[in-house]
Amino acid sequence: MMQSHGYAGHSATTPLTPFSFERRDPKDKDVVVEILYSGVCHSDIHSVRNEWKNAVYPMVPGHEIVGRVTAVGKEVSRFKAGDTVGVGVIVDSCRTCPSCKNNEEQYCDNGATLTYGVKDKYGDVTYGGYSNNIVVDEHFVHSVKETKNLAGVAPLLCSGITTYSPLRHWKVGPGMKVGIVGLGGLGHMGLKFAHSFGAHVVQFTTSESKIEDAKQLGADEVVISKDPAAMRKQASSFDFILDTVSAPHNINALLQLLKRDATYAQVGLPDTPPTLFMGDLIFKRRNMSGSIIGGMKETQEMLDYCAVKGITADIEMIRMEQINEAFERVVKADVKYRFVIDMASLKK
Repeated sequence: MMQSHGYAGHSATTPLTPFSFERRDPKDKDVVVEILYSGVCHSDIHSVRNEWKNAVYPMVPGHEIVGRVTAVGKEVSRFKAGDTVGVGVIVDSCRTCPSCKNNEEQYCDNGATLTYGVKDKYGDVTYGGYSNNIVVDEHFVHSVKETKNLAGVAPLLCSGITTYSPLRHWKVGPGMKVGIVGLGGLGHMGLKFAHSFGAHVVQFTTSESKIEDAKQLGADEVVISKDPAAMRKQASSFDFILDTVSAPHNINALLQLLKRDATYAQVGLPDTPPTLFMGDLIFKRRNMSGSIIGGMKETQEMLDYCAVKGITADIEMIRMEQINEAFERVVKADVKYRFVIDMASLKK
């Protein structure tokens, strides 16, 4: 077994602390990655604090991973030692169901294996990126182009693909009016992508302090969603709205902004169900939908697109020992716009 160390949560109410554990020895198709950077996703907090009622402890979070290959199994063909790579939200799937065969492993009919907090096919609990290394089947490892801002690439493995995938699926592009709800870790990436795809982008936020930031990130307009008059001016004018907010909020007011036959896509995951007025859907034949991350093919496509366009996440770098403080700041929305852990600090 391979010796590893990182930070883990041991209950829903205690802070993350240093933790030593073992990973499997690499199998024939496995890639061993030394982790350089690990993004801090709000879902890490939900998971560690058992807010989704499915936590397995001890839990080493982290599914926005950029690192360097240190070893490969004898049947690995896509990677070699020294390559820069990424690992995202899932590390395995059945690869035989219709979803997997259609390059949509995230929707695996038999259940994809998450990067942390679940049992894998070998019977081991998966441990994530808040650690010094990880062992992953090559199918779930992505090539990352060298860049001066490798740390800014890490959040692309979750917040990037989570927003890229629905924007691509619903064919967002020139001539479309697109709304992005929320300007956090997910929202700022959705804004960057929608702008890059050529849409007219309207950023929705509850905070006037974010207006200038939104414009700098590519918003053509910014609407304060708690202002009823400003919202009424946007009624029935949107081709697509991407909602990235993970806290309870008024979705009905946003649905009213869609044109007939337009689509509302939810990627944020509030921990309490919303109350929807069905009239906001049926009277304009509007579509309500959801989306999670992307398949391995699409994730690689997204990383390659970002490399060409120079798109990375806006981040604040932290040391590993600052993780508990970072969790509290994420909950307070006190970060622009994603924390990334410099895993070199773990060695110290």
